[in-house]
Amino acid sequence: MSTDPGPVRPLRGVVPYPPEVAARYRAAGLWQPGSIPQRLREVAAANAPRRAVVTASGTLSYADLDARTDAVAAGLLALGLRPGERVLLQVTNSQAAILLWYGLLKAGLIPVCTLAIHRRHEIAEIGRQTGAVAHVIQADFGGYDLAGLAEQMRAERPELRLVISAGAAAGGPYPRVEDLADRPVSEAERARLLAMAAGLRDDDVAVLQLSGGTTGVPKVIPRLHAEYWYNAWATSRWWGHGPDSLLAMALPFVHNAGLSNALHAAHAVGGAILLGLPPAGVILPLMAEHGATWTLTSPGLAAEYLKHPGFDAAVARLDSMMLSAARVPQGVFDALTARGVHVTQAFGMTEGLFSFTPRDASPAVRAQTLGRPISPHDEIRVLVPGRDEEVPPGEAGELAARGPYTIRGYLDAPGRNAEAFTADGFYRSGDLVRLAGIGGERWLVLAGRVKDLINRGGEKINAEEVEGLLSRHPGVREVAVVAMPDERLGERACAYVVAADPEQPPGLADLTQHLDDLGVAKYKWPERVEVIGELPRTAIGKVTKAALRTDVRRRMGLAQPSQDGLTVG
Repeated sequence: MSTDPGPVRPLRGVVPYPPEVAARYRAAGLWQPGSIPQRLREVAAANAPRRAVVTASGTLSYADLDARTDAVAAGLLALGLRPGERVLLQVTNSQAAILLWYGLLKAGLIPVCTLAIHRRHEIAEIGRQTGAVAHVIQADFGGYDLAGLAEQMRAERPELRLVISAGAAAGGPYPRVEDLADRPVSEAERARLLAMAAGLRDDDVAVLQLSGGTTGVPKVIPRLHAEYWYNAWATSRWWGHGPDSLLAMALPFVHNAGLSNALHAAHAVGGAILLGLPPAGVILPLMAEHGATWTLTSPGLAAEYLKHPGFDAAVARLDSMMLSAARVPQGVFDALTARGVHVTQAFGMTEGLFSFTPRDASPAVRAQTLGRPISPHDEIRVLVPGRDEEVPPGEAGELAARGPYTIRGYLDAPGRNAEAFTADGFYRSGDLVRLAGIGGERWLVLAGRVKDLINRGGEKINAEEVEGLLSRHPGVREVAVVAMPDERLGERACAYVVAADPEQPPGLADLTQHLDDLGVAKYKWPERVEVIGELPRTAIGKVTKAALRTDVRRRMGLAQPSQDGLTVG
C-alpha cells in the first residue's frame, strides 16, 4: 500500500495475571518464554519431514507448514498490515485457513475468532470492540454472501481497510491466502519475521476469542501466547498425544476447543491435525484414509456418523472419541461403545478451564460426568450463584475457576468483569455443577445453568440478546426465549410470544424474516414459536423460564429431566 495508515490502535483493557501468579506459572515451567510462532518454529525444526496438516486438498509436512506460513506472514505485512493490528476471521476448515492462522501469528497480527455464520449484527460490533482493520472471508462459503457482508462492513467502518479471501477462484477482487502462501520470501522478510516473533512477550495477546455472552453480542476474550500454548500442551499431555498422533477435527477450528484441543494440541507435541468439514461423507473417509488416532465431535454428529457405512473404517485406529458441546445421551454413548469406540467427554469454556474424563475411567464416569480439570494447577470452586460462598459438599452450585490458562478479565469490560470474576480472580462460569462420588473419587457433573444461554451444537445463544431483537418486531408485545431439547444439536431456541394483536400473532416465518433483516446470524433464530396469552411470572414479576422449559418439553411429548441426569451415586 502506498499510504501510511497511521499508528496501530493499541488494545485497551487487557486484564493481566497478577505478577506473582505469572511468576509462579513461569517457575513451574507452564509458561514458556516467547511466543506461539517461536514454539511452532521449534516443533517444525524438530519434526521437519513429518506430516503436520492433513486436509482434503493434501498433506503438509512441518517443513512445508513453516515455510508457507512464513510466506503468508510476509505477504500480510506487504499488504500494509502491521504487527499488533486485529484481523476478523470468517473462515471454515481448510488448509488455507491453517496457513492463514499461523501466518497471522507470525506477522504479529491478532486474529479475532468470529465465525463464517456471523452476520452484520455480530461483525459490526465485534469489529468495533476490537478495532479490527482487516477482514478475512471464506469466499466459497455456501451459507451466506460473505463478500457482500465484507463490502457492507467496509462502507460502514472505513477502518476496515483490507479484505482478504480464502477459497476464492484466481483473479477475484481480493488478495487470496492461497497466493500469499505461494509467494517467495526474501531473506530480509524472513529476518523481520524472526525478529518480530522474538520481540513478542509470553504475556502479549495472541488471539481474541469470543464469549457465549450474557448481554448483547459476545464479550471479547484475550488469550495470551504463553497460556494459550500451555493450554494446548496440557491437552496433549492428558491424552498422551505424540508425533505419531493424528487429531481429527470437523467442528470449526477457530473455536477455542478447535485450537486448544486439536490444532495447537497436535502441533505442541509434533503430531498432525486432520481438518475437515462435518458431513460424514467428508470427514469419515479422510479419517479412514489417513488413520486418525483421536477425534473431537458433538454427540449429535457422532450419532449421524454411526449411520454412515464408512464409520467403522474411520474409527479403526482411534484411541478415543471425545464428545463435547452438549450433554451426551446414554444411547449415543452405548451405541458408540458397542461399535468398539472408546468414548470420553469434555467440558470447556473459551475463558479457560477444560475438564475431561480420563481414558482409564470407568464407563459410568465417562458416560455421566465431566471428569476433572486437565492441569494440576487448575483451581475450582462450587459457589452459591451470585456469591463467593461455597456450597455444602455434594450440592449443586456455580462452577468458578482460575488457573494457568483461565483469563482474569474480558477485554475493556470493567462492569462485566466485576460480575464475572470473584475478588480473588475466579471466573464465574455460569454453569451449575456438583461434585459426585463414583468409584471412590469425586467428579464434576453438570447440573444446569445460571446463565441464560442456549447451547445449539456448541454455539452459545444469548436468550436476552435474541429477546431484545424480537421485541423490536411490531407484532410482539412480550417475548421469552428458552432452550428446547434437540437430538442432533442438544438444544434449539423456542420463542414464547405474547402478541401485540392476539388476532394476528406473528409466526415463525415473520420472526425469522425480522431477524434476517436485522443481520442476525441464523443459528440464533428461534426454530419454534409458541403464542401464549401471558408469560408466567414470579410474585415479583420475573419471567419463570423454568416453567417455559417444562412447557415446551410437554408440548414436544418429552419426559421431564432429573436435576442433573446422573443415574449412579
